[in-house]
Order: sequence, then C-alpha cells, then structure tokens
Amino acid sequence: MMGSLYAGVSGLKNHQSKMNVIGNNIANVNTIGFKSGRVNFQEALVQTYKGAGRPSAITGGTNPVQMGLGMQVSTVDNLFLQGGLETTGQITDLAIQGSGFFILGDNYGNKYYTRAGAFGFDADSTLVDPANGLYVLGKMADSNGIIPSLATTGMITLPFGQQDPAQATEEITLANNLDASATDSLARLINSGNSNVVSVNGTAANGVGGTHVISITGAQPTNSSIAGTNVGNDGAGALVGSLGGTMTLGTLGIDDFSNFGFAVDGGPMEYITGLNANSTVNDVISAINQIDGVTAELVGGEIRLTRDKAGIGTDHNITSTNGSYTAVPGPGASSGNIIGVLFGVNGTNITANNGTATTFVATDTFTPTRGYGMAAGPEVTTLDLVFDDLTGMVIGLDGLGEGGVEMKTGTGGLTATGGDDLIIETDLTVHSTSINVYDSQGGRHTLSIEFSKSLLENRWEWIASCLDGENITVGQNGYVTFNSDGSLNTFDYNGGASAIVVEPNNGAETIRIAVDAGTNSNYDGLTSFASGTHTATIIAQDGYGMGILEKIAIDKSGNISGIFSNGVTRVLAQILLADFNNQAGLLKAGRSLYQTSANSGEAVEGVAGSTISGEITSGALESSSVDIAQEFTSMITTQRGFQANARIITTSDEMLDQLVNLKR
Repeated sequence: MMGSLYAGVSGLKNHQSKMNVIGNNIANVNTIGFKSGRVNFQEALVQTYKGAGRPSAITGGTNPVQMGLGMQVSTVDNLFLQGGLETTGQITDLAIQGSGFFILGDNYGNKYYTRAGAFGFDADSTLVDPANGLYVLGKMADSNGIIPSLATTGMITLPFGQQDPAQATEEITLANNLDASATDSLARLINSGNSNVVSVNGTAANGVGGTHVISITGAQPTNSSIAGTNVGNDGAGALVGSLGGTMTLGTLGIDDFSNFGFAVDGGPMEYITGLNANSTVNDVISAINQIDGVTAELVGGEIRLTRDKAGIGTDHNITSTNGSYTAVPGPGASSGNIIGVLFGVNGTNITANNGTATTFVATDTFTPTRGYGMAAGPEVTTLDLVFDDLTGMVIGLDGLGEGGVEMKTGTGGLTATGGDDLIIETDLTVHSTSINVYDSQGGRHTLSIEFSKSLLENRWEWIASCLDGENITVGQNGYVTFNSDGSLNTFDYNGGASAIVVEPNNGAETIRIAVDAGTNSNYDGLTSFASGTHTATIIAQDGYGMGILEKIAIDKSGNISGIFSNGVTRVLAQILLADFNNQAGLLKAGRSLYQTSANSGEAVEGVAGSTISGEITSGALESSSVDIAQEFTSMITTQRGFQANARIITTSDEMLDQLVNLKR
C-alpha cells in the first residue's frame, strides 16, 4: 500500500523536474546560441516477489513476479540542434552554421565554449564577449597577412588607428588582348622628289609606323605606232610632195573603198564604210579615230596610227586589213585601196606592234620608328605599279605597308626619281595602359606601357615611361611575341634587362618592377586575337602607400581582414573554433557558456570549414533552438503526468483511510 504512495511521489517530483527544464527552455526562447534541454525518465527500484521458473519435464516455465517502486530522471540532455540565423549587420556578430563552438578565455588560462557570437572590441581593441569580458581566442597574422603554422592560440587585438607602412611596387600584372588586326598607321607624303607623286592616302595594313624611302628607276611604257607614206608620184614611182588634209582620195588614185578597217589587240576587225573618191584625207583620219583605242593624225605629211594604250606590242597593237597598191603612169596617179595607197603596201596589211612595257622598279626601304634586333629593319621590298586602264601609263604605286595606302601621280604619270627619292611616313599603331606604382616611401608614380605593332609578325614593341620627373634607368623597352593561336610566346626586355628600374628622384629607394604578362602558350595574361579592339591593360600591382586601418571584414573561415585607408586588404587574425567528440557531455557554466567534462572529450581546435566542419557567418547571430510548439506540447503531457501521479497519492490515501477504519 505504501509503495504506490512512494511511486506517486517520485512521479510528482520528477515531472516537476521536467517542467523545470521546459520552463528553462521557454524562458530562453530568445536567447542567442541557446540549445534546448530534454528530460528522459527511467524506472526506479524494482521489488522481486518471485523469480522465474525453469521449464521441467512435467510443466512449463514461469515468469518472475516483480513490482516497480516508481520512476526517476535518467538524463537531462542538451540538444545541439542548429538554430536559425538572424541578420544584424554588425560585423563582429558571428554565427556558426554546422558543428563547432567559439573559444573564449581569460588571462588565467581558463577556456570556455559558446555558440553565442555577440562579440565586440574593448578599449584595447581586443575582441571580447562584452557580456562577460572573456577574450575571443584565435591566432594573429604576421606583417604579410599570413597565419604562421606554429602560432599559438591567444587573444585577438587589432591595430585600429595605427599606421600601415608603405610597400614599394615589385610586380605589375598584364592581361587581356592586343588586337592583331589593328592599324592606325596613317600614311603622309613627306617628299615627292622626282616621282611626280602628288597625293598619298590611307593606312598601312600592317600597322607598322616608320619611314618609307622609295627609289624609282626605269621609264613609262611606250605605245605601238606606225607611220604612212608620201603617195604623190611622177608616174615613174618618184615621190612628189606630202599628204595634205584636204586631198581627196580620188586624186590620190584610190579607187577601192571596200574592206577598209582595223583590229585592236587581236580583236575583231572593225570596218570603216562611207568613204568615196571625194572623201579627203581628213575624212579618213576622222573615220579611223572612231575606232576605240586607235588614234590617227597627220604628222609631217604622213598619217600616223598610234595604239592609245601603251604597253608591250604583243598585247597592245593595231592590225589593218590587206591593202594593194599599183603605180599608174602620170603625175599623181596611183591605183589601189586605202591601206595600200596611204601606207605604201601591196597586198599586205600593216601592224603597229612596236610598243614596250614599263621598266619602272620602285624599291621601298622601310625603317620602323620602333624595333629591336631584326624588328629594327631596314626592310627592303618592291612595290607594285598601278596602271591607267585607258592609257596603260603608270599612275601610282601599291603595296606599301602590305597594302592600304594609295599613291597618285600628276599629269604624265610616274617618273624616275634619279636620286631625289619619294619619302612617305606611316604613324605608329599604338595602345597604351597605365597604373599607379609606389616607392619605398609610399610616393605614387604613374607608370605607362605603350605597345606598338612591330615589323615582325605576331610581335609588338613596348616602351615604358613615367609622367613626372622619374627616370627609367633599366628595362625601358622591349617586345612581346605571340603564337599563331593568339597565346603568349615571350615578353622580353631589350638589352638583357629583367625588370623595369625606376629612379623616383624624391629620396626614396630605386623601384625595381617585374612584369607578369602570363605564361607561355597560355591565355592567362596577354593575348593577340583579331578582335577589333584593344583591351590589354595593367590589371594589378603589389605596392601601396602608407595607410590606417579603417574597418574589418570576417569571412566564413574566421579570417579577420583589415581594410586600410590606402586600399590594401590584409589578413590580420583568424578566429578559431573548437569541437568535441561528445558535445552532449559538456558542462553548462551559465551565461551561455560550456566547459569540458570527463565525458565530453578534449576540445579539438581548428579552422572553420576546414578542420572544423562548421562555418562562420559575419553580421548574424544564431537564434535559440527552442521549438515553442514542441515545448507547449511537452508542457501538456508533463502536466497530465503530474496530475495522474497526484491522483495516485490521493487514491492511495483513501485506501489507507479505509484500512484504518476497519478497526472501528
């Protein structure tokens, strides 16, 4: 009878313990980093009235007879569930996503662990938990922003307001594209000499700037021509006088006006009709001049035929129809057709095929404005001749700078220079980029690199310069070459230098700047594609002036990076995390802190996201992991359990009362 009373009492007592845990959970529903607790019950004492019986040959076995004597609390667990993140915007507010704890400590070597990351800096610029003054522990970086592998865990103190010394530039980085198809090489006439070149227009296709000295030898082509004959005679074949324009064909003894014509350059014969005995020599000349490409004129009492287009006679010629001519006795008398009489041929045609081709040779000696070694020139080439389609005369030159430049001559066409050469200049095709570099005192200097197209294929010349009073003493110029696929081949200095050396002339040390243009046969630096535009630029340099730490940033690995007034960002320290083999074995130390216990295992300290799986989020706090719905549900079941146990006690009391009353 008394056992039920004690069982009820244990139920009341332990359900009250559970209610205490539920109350603590609900009380901390808005406590950052709080992890809810959970109560587990177990049966307490057991009284055995009869043990179990073994089966025999006659009967089966019997079960033991036991009676429980109540319950007790077996464990109060801490549930390390992930809480939600609340954004605060405060840089030093930190939350952990995943496993791990922030490490806090004091100057006595005591360590505590927490998930509540509402941190801040104290008066000594040390990162602390302002609620209890404990230091947030981690490792400090060296002056280069590197966390030493042997650095010990300690407090984190940042140099707010302190000066960061200047660092001279040691390297610049080049990247992006130099347009392989670019040309800004505008051509200009400097001296026409004796060439009769009167204008130069266009840009050199190769884009290379420099001076073209053009020597011209030879002469223009000549025209095929033939002259007629004096046809007047005294009847015995003796020549009398000269042709006159008003002489009629009849008086010249011409009585055959058919089959009269000319062919040009071996083409079809063009016949002339409409002439008769009354037609004059001038009428014949006018009729011949109606044929394209042929000019007839009366010169020295003879008709002269000339092929309008000059050139070698095999290509540019005049051929007539057959002609016959028979001398007839008597003054001025002759008999035959027009060709036979006027040109003194008998039964044959005439051919004007004595023209000659041009002998002009234009030699271009080109000296680039910039270039080193083979790229320095001079380069000697022979230019192409430009002919007039109608006259066959040379009226210009082509092929300068691989084309794109037009050279026109005045009346009469091209002439030999005879020592007074034609001189043409072409502009550089350039692209420049610049960046500020720093000396040892933090002085800023503008360094520019200008690229210009080279005489050699897939190569650009470069020259470095500064804007003010600085002097570049070594490595002022060089060249960069590319492979046929546009990737980088070499970036080199003229004269065997290995860096650009700048004398700042302000008391600071000499600046020695190496250039990183990328790796050979790769596209990680400078490239040269026919893109239509230049994008090559100096994208980075590693120097900076004096600066003051202004603000910080914290990444997911716990690295605290300082942002200085000079634009430099450098790692200053790293916040460490700790983890345990058994988180549930940690001891609560109050104030959202935990300490190690015999069953938690020693703390494993490491880097967030690396040796510790959890990651740090800056500007946020982890919310309590308490689930209100779950706690209210547990509260109801706990209340019912408490009520039921209370009913056991009252019922057992009534039964005892009845037992006592049996004696009355």
